[in-house]
Amino acid sequence: MGFLDGLMGNASNVDTKEIMKDYGQLFVEGEEVNAAFKVIRDMFIFTDKRLILVDKQGLTGKKTSFHSIMYKSISHFSVETAGTFDLDSELKIWISGNLEPLVSKTFKKDSNIFEIQKVLAAVSG
Repeated sequence: MGFLDGLMGNASNVDTKEIMKDYGQLFVEGEEVNAAFKVIRDMFIFTDKRLILVDKQGLTGKKTSFHSIMYKSISHFSVETAGTFDLDSELKIWISGNLEPLVSKTFKKDSNIFEIQKVLAAVSG
């Protein structure tokens, strides 16, 4: 996984030390990053307390939205794999009380969407 995978919408692992360096101001004292995945410019950061979604906006990506989801709030999630004619995979996350998914991300075929699903299953189970 590398730069081209990110451009193609594939999720790539990000070193947790790099996350702490780049986004340290987001974390409360004692909070640890367990895993992080980058999809193009967006990120999924799994800590021992919550899921943080990082959404870079605009052409330059200077404007950034940070969305924290407590694991206990996740009611369910789904993974839809790529098919013969539909070449994209999709991850959706529902929050308690919402009928529509709060998070819906598209991944290209052959991305490691199952790695993100494994982490979600581990933290919300």
